[in-house]
Amino acid sequence: MYEEKIDAYFASSALREDLIQGISRLVGVKSVREEPQPGAPFGPGPRAALDEALRLCADWGFETRDYDHYVGLAQLNDKPTQLHILGHLDVVGEGAGWDTDPYTCVEKDGILYGRGVSDDKGPVVAALLAMRAVRDLNIPVSKNVTLIMGTDEESGSQDIAYYYAREPFAPMAFTPDADFPVINIEKGHYHPDFGARWDDENVTPRVSALQGGFRVNVVPPEAQATVLGVTSEDLAKLCAGEEERSGAKFTVTEAEGGVQVHCLGKNAHAAMPEGGINAIQALLEVLARLPLAECPSTKAVRAMAGLFPFGDTRGKALGIAQSDHSGDLTLNLALITLTGAGFTAKFDARVPVCATKENCADVCEENLGKCGIQVLDAREMTATHVVEADSPLVKTLLRCYSDVTGVEDPQPIAIGGGTYVHDIPGGVAFGCDFPGFDPKMHSANEQASVENLLKSAKIFALAIARLCA
Repeated sequence: MYEEKIDAYFASSALREDLIQGISRLVGVKSVREEPQPGAPFGPGPRAALDEALRLCADWGFETRDYDHYVGLAQLNDKPTQLHILGHLDVVGEGAGWDTDPYTCVEKDGILYGRGVSDDKGPVVAALLAMRAVRDLNIPVSKNVTLIMGTDEESGSQDIAYYYAREPFAPMAFTPDADFPVINIEKGHYHPDFGARWDDENVTPRVSALQGGFRVNVVPPEAQATVLGVTSEDLAKLCAGEEERSGAKFTVTEAEGGVQVHCLGKNAHAAMPEGGINAIQALLEVLARLPLAECPSTKAVRAMAGLFPFGDTRGKALGIAQSDHSGDLTLNLALITLTGAGFTAKFDARVPVCATKENCADVCEENLGKCGIQVLDAREMTATHVVEADSPLVKTLLRCYSDVTGVEDPQPIAIGGGTYVHDIPGGVAFGCDFPGFDPKMHSANEQASVENLLKSAKIFALAIARLCA
């Protein structure tokens, strides 16, 4: 039987080295989205990563295609396609706090470190390795598998939208960009832009500038503000208290007419905001406690601190907290910019199945409005994605996971993160993170277990054999 052949194939030490070398090639490319250029719809970094991934696929003997530089394709064979495996080559920014070069894949004690080793370059290579195993072992399959390697998952998935606007969905699809055993429910998203405007202010003390965050789906690790009419001594006690309470770190320096205060938090994925230290919220806590002049900027700072207090990752203060079988609503205050003319901000909420426009978006707009804050871009709530647990795809993938890991009766789960399959009918997320392992996704020192990636590849190979038999 092919199960025994797959076991023997993945016991090879040479395969382990191929996996690491493949991941190293991709991690070595800084593939953060930038402004589009000719031939690079998401900037030169993602394009370079796509080029390198296609070279890797060709080196491993697969037929490839660069689909207008949006996605790259690798084909298992020339038969009718049964399965799409969707991974991505773009990454979030590295942030601060790394112990190694984030764009060099480093192995230590069986753990790989580098931006993308778990999200999602490592899993892409694991999926490719699974396809290689099925091919090398001559496992009899009557259908094709297409590995789709995207370049814009972290910034809106315009790459996949472009591809599926021109090509049909496969009968089955999964993305190795989340957790095992199988994710069949993904929460919806709500991320409005909001803010307020005011005339130039001349009173002091006041907050004249505030900036924080760099990406909507990342807990902001840094924020800074300029406060006129105060001294570093005015801030010292407040900062010390907030450091003890939140774990954030503050640095205060003298500036013309006042001080500059910098807050260092800890980034994390917006779907799990409790795992980070939100620098914007921590800084707002300090600023709101200062004896500031009564003016529009002060009103805005205090309103934001009240609506988004530090530690509230469920939207309680905003009035939109809710929960059901798919989990809690989570909220990450991700971006803020305040100047002399007003402020804008944005949060990322992952909403459960029970969330509606009436009990979420409308309530948010109402409570912001009570504080003089207007929603500037309402944006429709993205619907939840649900695939029934008894579907053939989910049942087969669960059985593959169980057969390789020995876990009895694994159950599908729901997550707050939105993956590539969120808008793909019948698509699910399948690996590569195993229960109990923290990949530090979107954080410093992102990591992946070599053993887990090889185990993932084995599970994928078994899934391909069964789904495409």
